[in-house]
Amino acid sequence: MSRDPRPGEIYLEFRPVGKQVKVTAIDAATGIEVSTFGPASVAQEDLKRIVVRKLQRRIEQEAAAKTTRPDPTLY
Repeated sequence: MSRDPRPGEIYLEFRPVGKQVKVTAIDAATGIEVSTFGPASVAQEDLKRIVVRKLQRRIEQEAAAKTTRPDPTLY
């Protein structure tokens, strides 16, 4: 099953680690990955909201860094 990722598509993984849950979010278009931990007692929607916001912030930071970096091939 092969298909191209759609813009804005995010893959989420919830993995229990003891009394916590590790939540990983990956942006399908860029491959940028972030993760966070939270108590297993918290609703998945709350953890999802946190990790998606963290991913969006990271994508914004990466985009800003690309536009402000000088070209290393210039003198």
